[in-house]
Amino acid sequence: MGERLKITDPEKLALLYERFRDVCLVEKEVWKEIFMPRDVSQGPVRTNIQERYEVEIDDPEVEDALEANIVRGPNALGAAIQEYRTHLIFYRNV
Repeated sequence: MGERLKITDPEKLALLYERFRDVCLVEKEVWKEIFMPRDVSQGPVRTNIQERYEVEIDDPEVEDALEANIVRGPNALGAAIQEYRTHLIFYRNV
């Protein structure tokens, strides 16, 4: 497997938290990988190509709490993600 880049940029993390919430709501479970459109700051890109991000949750109790909030809807899950954001780590393979 290739090298992984930990995402630390606050703006990128905000987008990843939102995408993570949306994917979990659609799939009705906590997902360990999400896809995002490529960053357009890198110049022209094909819009159908997406980057894959791995999601690590460093505490099983946090994962359980997130899972429990999925059925409560986007506001509850979004609040839980914000509360536990320090336990969510996003990586992109480089």
